[in-house]
Amino acid sequence: MIKQTIFFSTPCYLSVKHKQLCVRPKGKDIEHIVPIEDVGYIILENHSITLSLKLIELLNQYNIAAIFCDSKHMPCAMLQTFSGHSTYAETARNQVEVKQPLKKQLWKKIVEHKIANQAKVLKKHGFDSSKRLELLSKDVTSNDSSNREAVAARIYWQSLFADSDFVRSREGEFPNNLLNYGYAILRGATARALSGSGLSLQFGIYHHNRYNAFCLADDIMEPFRPFLDEIVLSCYKDVKDGELTKEIKAKLLEILVSDVRIIKRTPLMIALTTVSASLAKSFNEGKDLLLLPNLE
Repeated sequence: MIKQTIFFSTPCYLSVKHKQLCVRPKGKDIEHIVPIEDVGYIILENHSITLSLKLIELLNQYNIAAIFCDSKHMPCAMLQTFSGHSTYAETARNQVEVKQPLKKQLWKKIVEHKIANQAKVLKKHGFDSSKRLELLSKDVTSNDSSNREAVAARIYWQSLFADSDFVRSREGEFPNNLLNYGYAILRGATARALSGSGLSLQFGIYHHNRYNAFCLADDIMEPFRPFLDEIVLSCYKDVKDGELTKEIKAKLLEILVSDVRIIKRTPLMIALTTVSASLAKSFNEGKDLLLLPNLE
């Protein structure tokens, strides 16, 4: 079932009524009731939004990702449940104790799929450099020790926005703000799926940072990034003055329902669940059973 993504950009009270999400705009006497089981993500942008503690409990119960935005309207944090899976302790232990050879093999596969998907984006949009990335995707070694990911990234970004002086950077100029917003949403969706499979987000396969509580999400979202890049490529020329408008945000949120092929075609938010479950199975069984997305 495809879950709804609800975006809140105006002041409102969010609470629970009859075990459902209740939305009441501030200053008004009307209420909107949303079936909680239909919701997958809520994005809270306005700083005058109020949530009840009961609603937070309900969001955790249904593993709904609540993503909070900062004063610049960029996603900056999310609500994360302490436990959301019946075998959390067992899976977490297997994840922490996973052997290095398996971790290196898993990261190799992740990088291969990321570069292959980047190549498909370039090919779909007529960039000859896609052939170079296709070759690089087949040249990834264990743990990507030769850093094919970085080599591919330089070629990829120089090609994708060749009509500008674009440099990919979190603090860089437009359209970096579009990419940052979309990646933050993708990161939150990935974290939600991983938690739902009983995995601990802080223990990554490749990413590791004592200040990063989402290392595993940063690993698993990598082959999904090109799906967001393609959305940005399709709309960034329509953005006036580099402004991240409500309409552009709505376009970027389409990443959650993008078509992804993992064995069969499926919406990205469901594909993330499939990938997360296969990763948990890999850790539990001690072998590479990871399923990853293919861009068509």
